[in-house]
Amino acid sequence: MKLLVLGATGPTGRHLVDLAVRSGDSVTALVRNPAGLGDLVDKVTPVTGDATSRRDIAAALAGHDAIVSALGRGNSVRADGLFSRASAAVTEAARETGVSRLVWLSSFGVGHTFDWSSTPQKLIYSTLLRSLYADKVIADDGIRSSGLDWTVVLPTRLTHGPAKGAYLADDRLPMKGNPSISRADVAAFMHRAAHGAEWIHRSPVITD
Repeated sequence: MKLLVLGATGPTGRHLVDLAVRSGDSVTALVRNPAGLGDLVDKVTPVTGDATSRRDIAAALAGHDAIVSALGRGNSVRADGLFSRASAAVTEAARETGVSRLVWLSSFGVGHTFDWSSTPQKLIYSTLLRSLYADKVIADDGIRSSGLDWTVVLPTRLTHGPAKGAYLADDRLPMKGNPSISRADVAAFMHRAAHGAEWIHRSPVITD
C-alpha cells in the first residue's frame, strides 16, 4: 500500500512510519525538515512541504492509496490553527487527487466525546487544552463532512510506553479516571485502520 504520512517526525508518526515500512508499505513522508526522520529517512520518500498547504499535500499525494495524519503540537497547548488548517488542506488535496482514504489522529475529549469524560478530564480539556481541542473540533467536523472515506481516531492520554498489542477500540467508550494508551499502540491501530474498511466513517475511541 502507498501511504502519505503527515506528522511523520512526531512521536506517534515515527512509530507509524516504522511500522508501515516494516509491513512492506511504500511510505511518503511530508515533512518540514527530512532530517527529523532520523534513521527512517533512507526507508521512505521524504517530501519537504507544509501540512497546511493544499498545494504541497496534493503534489505529494498523487498516486497514493491513503493519507494517514499523526500531526500534533508537541508540548504546546496552543493550536495556532494547525489542525483546522491542515484538515482543510488535506480534504481539498484528497478531492483534487482522487485519494479518498484518510485516517486522522484527534484526541479523546474532543467534540462529542467531551460528555463521556470524567469530571477531572473535563476540567483539563476546558482549561489547559482549550485551544487545542477547539481547533480539533473544527478539523474533525470538516473531515466528517468531507465526503472522503475518513476515520477520526480518538485516543486517550498518550504515553511513550511500548506497544502492548491489546487495547479497547469502540465508537463509544465512556471513561473513568485518567486512562491512557501508548503512542506505539495508536500507530498500530491507525496503520491497521488504513488497510481495512472496518473503521470507515467512524470515530473510534481507543485506550488500554
